[in-house]
Amino acid sequence: MLKNRVYGLFFILIFLVCGPVAAEDNSGFKLEPIVVSKAKVHLSSAYSVRYDTAGDLPADSPVETLGITPVDLQSRSLKEGIQTDFSLRGSTFQGVLMLLSGQRINDPQTAHHNSDLPFTSQDLERIEVIPGAGSSVFGPDAMGGAINFQVKKPQERKLFLELKGGEYRTGSVLFSASDKINNIGARISVENAQSGGFKPDTDFRKFTSNLTSSVDLPNGAFNLNFGYQEKEFGAFDFYTPGSKYESKEWTKTFLLNTGLVLEKEGLTIKPNFLWRRHFDKFLLDKTLQRSTYRNDHRTDMFTPNIYFQKDAGIIGKAGLGLEYGQELIRSSNLGKHIREHQSIFLDDSKDLPGNLSLGASFRFDDFSTFDGVNTGSLALKYSLNDFNSFNLGVSRSMRIPSFTELYYSDPTTLGDANLSAESALNYQAGYDFKSSRVAYNGTFFFRQEKDVIDWVKHSPSQAKWQVENITSDKVLGFENNIKLKLNKIADLNAGYTYVNKNINESGLIYKYGPNYTKHLFNSALIFHLPFGAQELGFVYKKKPGRGGWFLLSMRLSYDINRNSQVFFEGTNLGNVDYEEIEGIPQPGRWLEGGVRLQW
Repeated sequence: MLKNRVYGLFFILIFLVCGPVAAEDNSGFKLEPIVVSKAKVHLSSAYSVRYDTAGDLPADSPVETLGITPVDLQSRSLKEGIQTDFSLRGSTFQGVLMLLSGQRINDPQTAHHNSDLPFTSQDLERIEVIPGAGSSVFGPDAMGGAINFQVKKPQERKLFLELKGGEYRTGSVLFSASDKINNIGARISVENAQSGGFKPDTDFRKFTSNLTSSVDLPNGAFNLNFGYQEKEFGAFDFYTPGSKYESKEWTKTFLLNTGLVLEKEGLTIKPNFLWRRHFDKFLLDKTLQRSTYRNDHRTDMFTPNIYFQKDAGIIGKAGLGLEYGQELIRSSNLGKHIREHQSIFLDDSKDLPGNLSLGASFRFDDFSTFDGVNTGSLALKYSLNDFNSFNLGVSRSMRIPSFTELYYSDPTTLGDANLSAESALNYQAGYDFKSSRVAYNGTFFFRQEKDVIDWVKHSPSQAKWQVENITSDKVLGFENNIKLKLNKIADLNAGYTYVNKNINESGLIYKYGPNYTKHLFNSALIFHLPFGAQELGFVYKKKPGRGGWFLLSMRLSYDINRNSQVFFEGTNLGNVDYEEIEGIPQPGRWLEGGVRLQW
């Protein structure tokens, strides 16, 4: 049924949107790049380093594109972002704030669903990675940092089609059509992907659709984005590593984000409304005929907010925001719960004499189920000249427990409704260098975490993982990222992150705490040749108490003409045995190829 619905919608869309093709030009096939950047946002992170993906290489899924950044991708299913946890600067998977065009979209049930992103690579303008960002800017969950997926406005008439296939009966179709008439633009994207899996109980199907529209107004713009995604996948030991449960999971995600931007005489007003609905059906053991181990969950999240910013002269650019949020869950296991929050947040940035820039922010969140929490940040940047700058920053972040941590219970895990919120103090110092051929950023960071939430056992014989507030821990590390233009045809993007995490509570067995990556090195060597761009990628990871692994990937492309391209991709070319999450094996060598067309 899913396949028939997908292909029927696909062909209907082709007939609806096909019109006169754009005027011809003399350029070759050129795919718009997704720009991946470590961004300066309200000076909560006082530096800016940009990473460009290879402009005309076949684009990855939005999740896989993050492989060239300091984000530690902890995948349970390698391809297509079926289920991936995110970690920044040694955070747990719950400690990364996910944003869509600046709006919080973290799943309130569990961050395992944060990779349920109902948009395609054709819908993105850029991805901003913001390590160390405080919760004072966007709200809870930014313990290690934030990732912002910025939606691209439809600006031109364009049709795009990609067909891809590969090993393990893997295949995908991506179609996108956009147009802009006068001041109204619209784009619709549809993607269907499926695979038989690299071993039993690792199969998946994914359907994604997205509608984006924008209206240019005399003093601003109105933007609307609506996405829907449906997944069905084998989940062998996804949440119970080593227990050998043949699990199955189905998820559905609806996401509506709509906002207005008005600007006049130095005043900016941004009202916004976000709604996210998520369905999750999970079968712990699909070999059983009983419903005892089946869980059905539905969550809703509503977030209206408004933000004002004014260039106030002597005090700089000052901003004021007001937000209301409501999160609900109806679950066969967790029960029915609702929680609300009201927030007020302030931010200010100012250029000072002597090449100095100062940024500050403050936020107060009043939760219906927790005490009110204050968060804030302060950042200072000194520009030595046009090429060199230094920065210092301190911020306070927090995270409220997920519904799973509060209320979940099954044969292997037990939640606790009396959990407290996490909090952390973040310190960082960095240096930036940027010239026409070299861009470099180095940052030292230190984080003190309090009331950290993790699933633990007090002894190996304990039957269930019990969630608890651990007393505290300390995280120390540094990031280095460099982009080099080697010559006229070759670029090198490389990064190295080191993290050392010291958990003060001893004598416990941790489910997630030690799963951070101690050493993360990633690089991409890109060749821009006359017939297309070619990329060679390297990743090395080393987790505490485990051996490291080295992965090699390759992406090759050939431009047939200005409208068509063939490509070939290979991941884990060395066929390395490794586990991102201990007890959950990852696939070996995986080869795919395809064709893409655009008009």
